[in-house]
Amino acid sequence: MAITAAMVKDLREATGAGMMDAKKALTETDGDFDAAIDWLRTKGLAKAAKKSGRTAAEGLVAVAVEGGIAVAVEVNSETDFVAKNAEFQTMVAGIAQAALGAGDVDALKAADMGGKPVETVITDAIAKIGENMALRRMVKLSGQNVVSYVHNAAADGMGKIGVLVAFNGDDAGFARQVAMHVAAVNPASLSADDLDPAFVEKERQVQIDIARESGKPEAVIEKMIDGRMQKFLSEVTLVNQAFVINPDLTVAAAAKEAGVELTGFARLEVGEGIVVEKEDFAAEVAKAVQG
Repeated sequence: MAITAAMVKDLREATGAGMMDAKKALTETDGDFDAAIDWLRTKGLAKAAKKSGRTAAEGLVAVAVEGGIAVAVEVNSETDFVAKNAEFQTMVAGIAQAALGAGDVDALKAADMGGKPVETVITDAIAKIGENMALRRMVKLSGQNVVSYVHNAAADGMGKIGVLVAFNGDDAGFARQVAMHVAAVNPASLSADDLDPAFVEKERQVQIDIARESGKPEAVIEKMIDGRMQKFLSEVTLVNQAFVINPDLTVAAAAKEAGVELTGFARLEVGEGIVVEKEDFAAEVAKAVQG
């Protein structure tokens, strides 16, 4: 029996399964809709789809370095308990290795991992472990030299915060200290030149509004704003921040002493920006009973 796009669409809507899984289910069952649903349930794919609506805000960030290329990936789970699961950690480590050859997160989802696309590996893990999971983000950094750092490590190369630092020079130990600084302070950019102009302008307008509340003349306000914006830039740009290892120096000054030129950085933190819907206990129990 010929499998049409409409049949695949109907099965996907009924089960929440992926397009290729739905098509395969229909092919395996000769187009029998009910049998295809059972096939997906047997494979655990319908179960995985059912869980896909639940918020996954825990998980791990994993890093990998190869030559002058470094990557960090964020793979989420629903609970921290699963993030401590050895099977989940092995999967995340494999995804980080696959990311070294991928250009972005979409390419990573389609990348081969043990003979399957990464996206399929995650779907299989959802069905087996019983929690929703998601490959959320990936960052890639290249340079003459790169180092990585993981804060609050759960296993080798993975934890709650992952940082990459690219640099010119030979002092990898110093670069790692900078990565630790980035993990702790979370700068917005490398330097003022790298900041989004809209971000800077928004802060300027906020400072102007605050200054005008004082009732001072516009000429005085302009001078106040210049000073406040310089302070703001020193707080949000990496090279101008006080170095956490030696607060008497800026990061730029410390780098100069170490003979290092910082060329880039990236930072991923698990769950950053995810809004988790809160439920009262009774609602949570009722939801669990309903499956």
